[in-house]
Amino acid sequence: MPDERGHVVLLGATGSIGRACCAELLAQGYRVTCLTRKAADDLPVGTAQRVVDFTAPDLRELAPISAVFSCMASRSGSARDAWAVDHAAQRAALRASVDAGAGQFILLSAICVQKPLLEFQRAKLAFEAELQAAPIGWSIVRPPAFFKSLSGQVARVQAGKPFLVFGDGRLTACKPISDRDLARYLVGCISAPDRQGRVLPVGGPGPAISPRDQAEMLAELLGRPVRTRQVPVALMDAIIATLSALGRVAPRMAERAEFARIGRYYATESMLVWDVARGAYDADATPEFGTDTLRDHYRRLLAGEDRHDLGAHAVF
Repeated sequence: MPDERGHVVLLGATGSIGRACCAELLAQGYRVTCLTRKAADDLPVGTAQRVVDFTAPDLRELAPISAVFSCMASRSGSARDAWAVDHAAQRAALRASVDAGAGQFILLSAICVQKPLLEFQRAKLAFEAELQAAPIGWSIVRPPAFFKSLSGQVARVQAGKPFLVFGDGRLTACKPISDRDLARYLVGCISAPDRQGRVLPVGGPGPAISPRDQAEMLAELLGRPVRTRQVPVALMDAIIATLSALGRVAPRMAERAEFARIGRYYATESMLVWDVARGAYDADATPEFGTDTLRDHYRRLLAGEDRHDLGAHAVF
């Protein structure tokens, strides 16, 4: 085994970013204990696992702890799940980390909290504020889009179907980052003084990419034209209005309205640093890290060399 550089406790290890983070920690010589809600049999070899109650975890038996990493996030994005996971469960983990004398708490957040219009963003920001006020070293990492979130249309385009875009396909842009590069950045927060006590937006290697750019990238890789189909943003507004009205009498419809608002947000807001003074997104101000590119990821998907369990990303 490599020389241990310290003991890291990892939350959210069963997600794609958490798995990548776990693998990177092990590769760099850290001892890793993954906290899970239930037993998982597919974590990277070399990790320890502890099944815990995330409403009241106790980490004192795991001390000494160099750092606690949280890659935990609500899966659905619904208001109920967001406040239960992105806020309450994170807060319980933070308190347990302080009680156990952990050296740092490194949080995977999201760049979209810059303009909080949705409940899951408000929940994340509420916890970010609590973390910054806690008696522990901290880093908050806010990545933009992941490769996975931009891969939902690859299979349909490969099958000859059109690439769906909102508006003209250039309403938004992002600097997507791979799981591997993001994991490297997160792990680097342990030993990088300039990343400690800071909120850190970080994207992958540029330039910023719009949905139209994604379609053109796929066309080049496939060696044939790719049709695009424009979806009016007004259509989403109408859906949201209808579901919101129904939600006044049916809670399930209210939840669907929130999901629709989440879809609209990502269809109309860029995942880049927001310049408050200018009231605009700034690609140049969005830091870049890593070497993996979306183009290479698309090439591997098209060649069958890589696969993603897209889940909620199956369409967009």
